[in-house]
Amino acid sequence: MTANNPNKPAVASSTVTRDLRELDVNTNNIYESLVIMSKRANQISNNIKEELHQKLSEFASSNDNLEEVFENREQIEISKYYEKLPKPSLVAVQEFLDDKVYYRNPTKEA
Repeated sequence: MTANNPNKPAVASSTVTRDLRELDVNTNNIYESLVIMSKRANQISNNIKEELHQKLSEFASSNDNLEEVFENREQIEISKYYEKLPKPSLVAVQEFLDDKVYYRNPTKEA
């Protein structure tokens, strides 16, 4: 995910009540849909975590001086940005409902 991604779906920043009947339209199984969304949420979470660690690694120093930590505004802004992002589970549900998640079930293909 990037800061200025025009292709990013509009995702609510807070929890939204969903009709469960909407979630199993594609799979005909609510549990399969939930597994797909949870796996996608884990992927999104891992991507965000990796991206955040890469950005914060630029600020890592061998000298841990408390004054430097509190005075680094850029690091604080990066952290605030990532705190304001929608939760990965909300993004995953929206992507699933918008048919933007590729999934397959090998047991159904056999």
